[in-house]
Amino acid sequence: MALISIGTKIRARNAAKSIGGGLIGAATVGMLRTTRYFDPTKTSDFFARVVKRIGPRLREHRIGRANLAAAFPEKSPDEIESILMGVWDNLGRVGAEFAHMDHVWDYNRDNPEKSRIELPQRSIELFDRIRDDGKPALIFAAHLSNWELPALAAVAHGLDTAILYRRPNIASADRIIQEMRQVNMGTLIPAGRDAPLRLAQALKNGKHVAMLIDQYLTGGVEVTFFGRKTRANPMLARLLRQVDCPIHGVRVIRLPGNRFAAELTEEIPPVRDAEGKIDIQGTTQAITSVVEGWVREHPEQWLWLHRRWR
Repeated sequence: MALISIGTKIRARNAAKSIGGGLIGAATVGMLRTTRYFDPTKTSDFFARVVKRIGPRLREHRIGRANLAAAFPEKSPDEIESILMGVWDNLGRVGAEFAHMDHVWDYNRDNPEKSRIELPQRSIELFDRIRDDGKPALIFAAHLSNWELPALAAVAHGLDTAILYRRPNIASADRIIQEMRQVNMGTLIPAGRDAPLRLAQALKNGKHVAMLIDQYLTGGVEVTFFGRKTRANPMLARLLRQVDCPIHGVRVIRLPGNRFAAELTEEIPPVRDAEGKIDIQGTTQAITSVVEGWVREHPEQWLWLHRRWR
Protein backbone atom coordinates (compact mmCIF):
# COMPACT_ATOMS: atom_id res chain seq x y z
CA MET A 1 0.00 0.00 0.00
CA ALA A 2 2.83 2.38 0.91
CA LEU A 3 4.61 1.64 -2.39
CA ILE A 4 1.41 2.30 -4.33
CA SER A 5 0.96 5.58 -2.46
CA ILE A 6 4.54 6.64 -3.15
CA GLY A 7 4.21 5.69 -6.80
CA THR A 8 1.00 7.67 -7.12
CA LYS A 9 2.63 10.72 -5.54
CA ILE A 10 5.61 10.48 -7.89
CA ARG A 11 3.36 10.22 -10.96
CA ALA A 12 1.26 13.13 -9.75
CA ARG A 13 4.37 15.23 -9.13
CA ASN A 14 5.77 14.37 -12.57
CA ALA A 15 2.43 15.17 -14.19
CA ALA A 16 2.28 18.52 -12.40
CA LYS A 17 5.84 19.26 -13.46
CA SER A 18 4.99 18.39 -17.07
CA ILE A 19 1.89 20.60 -17.02
CA GLY A 20 3.82 23.43 -15.39
CA GLY A 21 6.61 23.10 -17.95
CA GLY A 22 4.06 23.14 -20.75
CA LEU A 23 2.46 26.31 -19.42
CA ILE A 24 5.83 28.02 -19.03
CA GLY A 25 6.81 26.90 -22.52
CA ALA A 26 3.57 28.22 -23.99
CA ALA A 27 4.06 31.53 -22.20
CA THR A 28 7.65 31.75 -23.48
CA VAL A 29 6.58 31.06 -27.05
CA GLY A 30 3.76 33.59 -26.81
CA MET A 31 6.00 36.26 -25.32
CA LEU A 32 8.73 35.82 -27.93
CA ARG A 33 6.31 35.85 -30.84
CA THR A 34 4.40 38.86 -29.48
CA THR A 35 7.55 40.85 -28.70
CA ARG A 36 8.54 40.74 -32.37
CA TYR A 37 5.65 43.09 -33.18
CA PHE A 38 6.94 45.91 -30.96
CA ASP A 39 9.72 48.43 -31.42
CA PRO A 40 12.94 46.65 -30.33
CA THR A 41 14.47 49.67 -28.60
CA LYS A 42 11.37 50.50 -26.56
CA THR A 43 10.89 46.82 -25.74
CA SER A 44 14.49 46.55 -24.55
CA ASP A 45 14.03 49.54 -22.25
CA PHE A 46 10.73 48.15 -20.94
CA PHE A 47 12.11 44.65 -20.26
CA ALA A 48 15.11 46.18 -18.48
CA ARG A 49 12.84 48.19 -16.15
CA VAL A 50 10.66 45.17 -15.37
CA VAL A 51 13.55 42.82 -14.67
CA LYS A 52 15.25 45.41 -12.46
CA ARG A 53 12.09 45.49 -10.35
CA ILE A 54 11.72 41.72 -10.12
CA GLY A 55 15.36 40.57 -10.01
CA PRO A 56 16.32 41.85 -6.54
CA ARG A 57 13.47 39.80 -5.04
CA LEU A 58 14.88 36.54 -6.38
CA ARG A 59 17.31 34.02 -4.90
CA GLU A 60 19.70 34.71 -7.79
CA HIS A 61 20.20 38.24 -6.49
CA ARG A 62 21.70 36.87 -3.28
CA ILE A 63 23.92 34.52 -5.31
CA GLY A 64 25.10 37.43 -7.43
CA ARG A 65 25.81 39.57 -4.39
CA ALA A 66 27.91 36.82 -2.79
CA ASN A 67 29.80 36.22 -6.04
CA LEU A 68 30.58 39.91 -6.51
CA ALA A 69 31.63 40.40 -2.89
CA ALA A 70 34.08 37.50 -3.22
CA ALA A 71 35.39 38.62 -6.62
CA PHE A 72 35.73 42.31 -5.68
CA PRO A 73 36.47 42.46 -1.93
CA GLU A 74 37.61 46.07 -2.36
CA LYS A 75 34.16 47.26 -3.48
CA SER A 76 31.60 48.69 -1.07
CA PRO A 77 28.11 47.17 -0.61
CA ASP A 78 26.65 50.10 -2.58
CA GLU A 79 29.03 49.45 -5.46
CA ILE A 80 28.11 45.75 -5.43
CA GLU A 81 24.39 46.59 -5.55
CA SER A 82 24.97 49.02 -8.41
CA ILE A 83 26.74 46.33 -10.42
CA LEU A 84 23.92 43.88 -9.68
CA MET A 85 21.31 46.31 -10.96
CA GLY A 86 23.35 46.57 -14.13
CA VAL A 87 23.31 42.77 -14.38
CA TRP A 88 19.50 42.73 -14.19
CA ASP A 89 19.25 45.59 -16.68
CA ASN A 90 21.41 43.68 -19.13
CA LEU A 91 19.47 40.45 -18.62
CA GLY A 92 16.18 42.18 -19.37
CA ARG A 93 17.59 43.63 -22.57
CA VAL A 94 18.92 40.24 -23.66
CA GLY A 95 15.43 38.80 -23.30
CA ALA A 96 13.89 41.57 -25.40
CA GLU A 97 16.60 41.36 -28.05
CA PHE A 98 16.16 37.61 -28.44
CA ALA A 99 12.81 38.14 -30.12
CA HIS A 100 14.54 40.33 -32.74
CA MET A 101 17.59 38.13 -33.14
CA ASP A 102 17.36 38.10 -36.93
CA HIS A 103 18.25 41.79 -37.15
CA VAL A 104 20.05 42.65 -33.91
CA TRP A 105 23.44 42.38 -35.61
CA ASP A 106 23.51 45.56 -37.68
CA TYR A 107 26.93 46.27 -39.15
CA ASN A 108 27.60 47.78 -42.56
CA ARG A 109 31.20 47.79 -43.73
CA ASP A 110 30.50 50.52 -46.27
CA ASN A 111 28.86 52.79 -43.69
CA PRO A 112 30.15 51.75 -40.27
CA GLU A 113 29.17 55.10 -38.76
CA LYS A 114 25.51 54.27 -39.48
CA SER A 115 25.73 50.80 -37.93
CA ARG A 116 24.44 49.68 -34.55
CA ILE A 117 27.68 47.73 -34.02
CA GLU A 118 31.13 49.20 -33.50
CA LEU A 119 33.85 46.91 -34.84
CA PRO A 120 37.56 47.81 -34.72
CA GLN A 121 39.47 47.54 -37.98
CA ARG A 122 41.78 44.92 -36.47
CA SER A 123 38.82 42.68 -35.62
CA ILE A 124 37.56 42.98 -39.21
CA GLU A 125 41.00 41.96 -40.46
CA LEU A 126 41.06 38.97 -38.12
CA PHE A 127 37.55 37.89 -39.16
CA ASP A 128 38.62 38.04 -42.79
CA ARG A 129 41.82 36.13 -42.13
CA ILE A 130 40.25 33.20 -40.33
CA ARG A 131 37.46 33.11 -42.92
CA ASP A 132 39.89 32.93 -45.85
CA ASP A 133 42.86 30.94 -44.52
CA GLY A 134 41.24 27.56 -45.24
CA LYS A 135 41.71 26.41 -41.65
CA PRO A 136 39.24 25.54 -38.93
CA ALA A 137 39.32 27.58 -35.73
CA LEU A 138 38.05 27.38 -32.16
CA ILE A 139 36.23 30.47 -30.93
CA PHE A 140 35.09 31.08 -27.36
CA ALA A 141 32.78 33.63 -25.82
CA ALA A 142 31.27 34.37 -22.41
CA HIS A 143 27.94 35.40 -20.90
CA LEU A 144 28.72 39.08 -21.38
CA SER A 145 26.34 41.69 -22.75
CA ASN A 146 24.15 39.83 -25.27
CA TRP A 147 25.98 36.50 -25.49
CA GLU A 148 24.01 35.46 -28.59
CA LEU A 149 25.67 38.16 -30.70
CA PRO A 150 29.09 36.51 -31.23
CA ALA A 151 27.37 33.73 -33.20
CA LEU A 152 25.58 36.33 -35.32
CA ALA A 153 28.89 38.15 -35.88
CA ALA A 154 30.60 35.00 -37.11
CA VAL A 155 27.95 34.21 -39.71
CA ALA A 156 27.57 37.87 -40.73
CA HIS A 157 31.26 37.94 -41.59
CA GLY A 158 31.13 34.78 -43.66
CA LEU A 159 32.51 32.20 -41.22
CA ASP A 160 31.22 28.65 -41.72
CA THR A 161 30.40 28.07 -38.08
CA ALA A 162 29.15 25.29 -35.80
CA ILE A 163 27.79 26.55 -32.49
CA LEU A 164 27.56 24.50 -29.30
CA TYR A 165 24.43 25.45 -27.36
CA ARG A 166 22.46 24.22 -24.38
CA ARG A 167 18.84 23.27 -24.96
CA PRO A 168 16.15 24.70 -22.66
CA ASN A 169 14.48 22.09 -20.47
CA ILE A 170 11.07 22.86 -21.95
CA ALA A 171 10.55 21.35 -25.41
CA SER A 172 8.14 23.96 -26.73
CA ALA A 173 10.47 26.79 -25.70
CA ASP A 174 13.36 24.91 -27.30
CA ARG A 175 11.55 24.79 -30.63
CA ILE A 176 10.85 28.52 -30.85
CA ILE A 177 14.36 29.38 -29.64
CA GLN A 178 15.94 27.11 -32.25
CA GLU A 179 13.70 28.64 -34.90
CA MET A 180 14.93 32.11 -34.03
CA ARG A 181 18.55 31.07 -33.70
CA GLN A 182 18.66 29.24 -37.01
CA VAL A 183 18.10 32.49 -38.91
CA ASN A 184 21.67 33.75 -38.67
CA MET A 185 23.64 31.39 -36.43
CA GLY A 186 25.12 28.66 -38.60
CA THR A 187 24.97 25.01 -37.57
CA LEU A 188 23.62 24.49 -34.05
CA ILE A 189 24.92 21.49 -32.08
CA PRO A 190 23.12 20.81 -28.79
CA ALA A 191 25.22 19.94 -25.75
CA GLY A 192 25.08 16.22 -25.06
CA ARG A 193 27.06 12.99 -25.21
CA ASP A 194 27.63 13.17 -28.95
CA ALA A 195 28.51 16.89 -28.99
CA PRO A 196 32.31 16.40 -28.76
CA LEU A 197 32.26 13.99 -31.72
CA ARG A 198 30.09 16.31 -33.80
CA LEU A 199 32.23 19.34 -32.95
CA ALA A 200 35.46 17.47 -33.75
CA GLN A 201 34.00 16.41 -37.08
CA ALA A 202 32.98 20.00 -37.81
CA LEU A 203 36.59 21.09 -37.22
CA LYS A 204 37.89 18.32 -39.47
CA ASN A 205 35.48 19.56 -42.13
CA GLY A 206 37.05 23.01 -41.90
CA LYS A 207 34.32 24.72 -39.88
CA HIS A 208 34.84 27.27 -37.11
CA VAL A 209 33.55 25.88 -33.82
CA ALA A 210 32.26 28.32 -31.20
CA MET A 211 31.13 27.88 -27.61
CA LEU A 212 30.50 29.70 -24.33
CA ILE A 213 33.11 28.62 -21.78
CA ASP A 214 32.45 30.57 -18.57
CA GLN A 215 30.03 28.44 -16.54
CA TYR A 216 30.78 25.99 -13.76
CA LEU A 217 31.01 22.37 -14.87
CA THR A 218 30.85 19.54 -12.38
CA GLY A 219 33.65 17.19 -13.36
CA GLY A 220 35.45 19.93 -15.28
CA VAL A 221 39.11 20.81 -14.82
CA GLU A 222 40.19 23.03 -11.96
CA VAL A 223 40.97 26.64 -12.84
CA THR A 224 41.42 29.89 -10.98
CA PHE A 225 38.84 32.61 -11.63
CA PHE A 226 39.06 35.91 -9.72
CA GLY A 227 41.59 34.30 -7.39
CA ARG A 228 39.29 31.43 -6.43
CA LYS A 229 39.35 27.80 -7.46
CA THR A 230 36.48 26.59 -9.61
CA ARG A 231 35.84 24.13 -12.42
CA ALA A 232 35.54 24.85 -16.12
CA ASN A 233 34.58 22.92 -19.23
CA PRO A 234 37.76 21.55 -20.90
CA MET A 235 36.00 20.75 -24.19
CA LEU A 236 37.77 23.44 -26.20
CA ALA A 237 41.21 22.22 -25.11
CA ARG A 238 40.26 18.58 -25.75
CA LEU A 239 39.06 19.44 -29.25
CA LEU A 240 42.37 21.18 -29.84
CA ARG A 241 44.15 17.91 -29.08
CA GLN A 242 42.21 16.30 -31.92
CA VAL A 243 42.44 19.14 -34.44
CA ASP A 244 45.33 21.61 -34.13
CA CYS A 245 43.92 25.02 -35.08
CA PRO A 246 43.90 28.66 -33.93
CA ILE A 247 41.98 29.83 -30.84
CA HIS A 248 40.27 33.22 -30.73
CA GLY A 249 37.93 34.88 -28.24
CA VAL A 250 34.95 37.05 -29.14
CA ARG A 251 33.36 39.52 -26.79
CA VAL A 252 30.53 41.98 -27.18
CA ILE A 253 30.14 45.07 -24.98
CA ARG A 254 26.85 46.85 -24.50
CA LEU A 255 27.06 50.59 -25.18
CA PRO A 256 24.63 53.42 -24.40
CA GLY A 257 21.81 53.99 -26.86
CA ASN A 258 21.16 50.30 -27.56
CA ARG A 259 24.47 49.94 -29.37
CA PHE A 260 27.24 47.34 -29.08
CA ALA A 261 30.99 47.07 -29.56
CA ALA A 262 32.41 43.74 -30.71
CA GLU A 263 35.98 42.47 -30.64
CA LEU A 264 37.80 39.41 -31.92
CA THR A 265 41.02 38.71 -30.02
CA GLU A 266 44.36 37.92 -31.55
CA GLU A 267 45.18 34.22 -31.72
CA ILE A 268 45.62 32.83 -28.21
CA PRO A 269 48.48 30.33 -27.95
CA PRO A 270 47.57 27.08 -26.20
CA VAL A 271 49.60 25.75 -23.28
CA ARG A 272 51.65 22.65 -24.12
CA ASP A 273 53.41 20.08 -21.94
CA ALA A 274 57.06 19.07 -22.16
CA GLU A 275 56.26 16.74 -25.07
CA GLY A 276 54.48 19.47 -27.02
CA LYS A 277 51.02 18.02 -26.37
CA ILE A 278 48.12 20.32 -25.56
CA ASP A 279 47.91 20.82 -21.79
CA ILE A 280 44.18 20.53 -21.08
CA GLN A 281 44.19 22.29 -17.71
CA GLY A 282 46.71 24.94 -18.75
CA THR A 283 44.87 25.84 -21.94
CA THR A 284 41.51 25.95 -20.15
CA GLN A 285 43.10 28.26 -17.58
CA ALA A 286 44.48 30.50 -20.34
CA ILE A 287 41.07 31.13 -21.90
CA THR A 288 39.45 31.46 -18.45
CA SER A 289 41.96 34.22 -17.66
CA VAL A 290 40.96 36.05 -20.86
CA VAL A 291 37.33 35.92 -19.77
CA GLU A 292 38.26 37.22 -16.31
CA GLY A 293 39.91 40.23 -17.94
CA TRP A 294 36.75 40.92 -19.92
CA VAL A 295 34.54 40.66 -16.85
CA ARG A 296 36.77 42.96 -14.80
CA GLU A 297 36.31 45.68 -17.42
CA HIS A 298 32.51 45.43 -17.47
CA PRO A 299 31.33 43.48 -14.39
CA GLU A 300 27.76 44.80 -14.74
CA GLN A 301 27.44 42.99 -18.08
CA TRP A 302 28.41 39.48 -16.92
CA LEU A 303 25.92 36.90 -15.64
CA TRP A 304 26.85 36.76 -11.94
CA LEU A 305 23.59 35.04 -11.05
CA HIS A 306 24.79 31.43 -11.17
CA ARG A 307 27.06 29.62 -8.71
CA ARG A 308 30.44 29.96 -10.44
CA TRP A 309 32.34 28.79 -7.35
CA ARG A 310 31.25 25.64 -5.46
